[in-house]
Amino acid sequence: MLKASIALSNRIMQRYLPDPFLFVVILTLVVFGLGLIFTGSSPVQMVQYFGEGFWSLLAFSMQMVLVLMTGYVLASSPLFKKGLSYLATLAKTPGQAIIYVTLVSLVASWINWGFGLVIGALYAKELARKIKKVDYRLLIASAYSGFLVWHGGLAGSIPLTVATPGHFTEELIGVISTSETIFSFFNLMIVASLFVVLPVVNYLMSPSEDERVHVDPSLLREDNLQAAASEMEWTPAERLENSKIVSIIIAFVGLSYLVYYFVNAGFELNLNIVNFGFLFLGILFHGTPRNFLESVSDAVKGASGIIIQFPFYAGIMGMMVASGLAAQLSQGFVSISNEFTFPFFAFLSAGIVNFFVPSGGGQWAVQAPIMLDAAKELGVSIPKTAMAVAWGDAWTNMIQPFWALPALAIAGLKAKDIMGYCFIVLLVSGVVISAGLVIIN
Repeated sequence: MLKASIALSNRIMQRYLPDPFLFVVILTLVVFGLGLIFTGSSPVQMVQYFGEGFWSLLAFSMQMVLVLMTGYVLASSPLFKKGLSYLATLAKTPGQAIIYVTLVSLVASWINWGFGLVIGALYAKELARKIKKVDYRLLIASAYSGFLVWHGGLAGSIPLTVATPGHFTEELIGVISTSETIFSFFNLMIVASLFVVLPVVNYLMSPSEDERVHVDPSLLREDNLQAAASEMEWTPAERLENSKIVSIIIAFVGLSYLVYYFVNAGFELNLNIVNFGFLFLGILFHGTPRNFLESVSDAVKGASGIIIQFPFYAGIMGMMVASGLAAQLSQGFVSISNEFTFPFFAFLSAGIVNFFVPSGGGQWAVQAPIMLDAAKELGVSIPKTAMAVAWGDAWTNMIQPFWALPALAIAGLKAKDIMGYCFIVLLVSGVVISAGLVIIN
């Protein structure tokens, strides 16, 4: 039954899932139509909402690009590449390769989502070089499945937002420490459960040998496009570009501030601090400014989908918020909730909203006022409510192709190549997460 379900899921995705850019265009039209039908907004008003919201997430978009860029730069540094190459030698069979890439991606994504997306894809490519009979599509899908835990991890934008003084809901809920969200018992149990369940599910999805899709290892070779010049031929400017001393000095300055921050603020993480740390570690680990900048150049290519699509999602968010469509959707779930079921319905509603607003911070801006008021009225834990929305946002990323773009760019695949497997992960993980939110205190 599992094999038949996977085959059906793969056929549907291969046939009907459009390119991620077309996906956001279709979503734009769908939200436009829903706004007309359910909110009473006129076509002129919906166009206005779309245009006014289009550039509303520029600052957040830049943060997201930097999360991806700094994660890529760190993951592609020689130190991490050597580590991935070594880890790839540990896998001896296709099944082991699937399990290992899932676990590595889970760990890396829990630390930082951009880091996890990149290092998971890079590790998958290393495994594809070593294990000749592994299914490449499932390997990349398994790497992407680890992304599921990001919002319950150290870079989760919702728990970090509510832990930051001055956040937009501070007057309503105050500042909530990460000890009540990321490091709470219920959240750690959900994360631990997924660390057990996902590798097993991905392993069980392995197709038979005659059905596997392989990739030519030569296509995965890292090309050295620029021959190293002799040090004697370097100009003074080139000597600076290839100076390890320059990198060490600037990294020392940046990392010194990081130490100062943690000494004074404690271990309180936010997106800017995470990006700051990854940036200067990347500078240090790449050795020279030239190596660092070449890695940045590669990273920016993977961020192209975020850059072009984020404004459209901001426009969608503008239509959903200004028309009241997002409020109607959230309130609809709230209206059928009680104290026991509210975390589940908050999770479910966030999963649906994530299709139209695939940004944890942006989604929190849309849903927080409604969800927090309802949680207070029902007497439900505020930290658990925030994490329910966070997990809902992370959950449907498994079939929202937007965040798979960086991994797909590294792997050389299309979204439809992996989404059939990701749909099965969505179904299984939905049971695990919702059970954790409802049952565990």
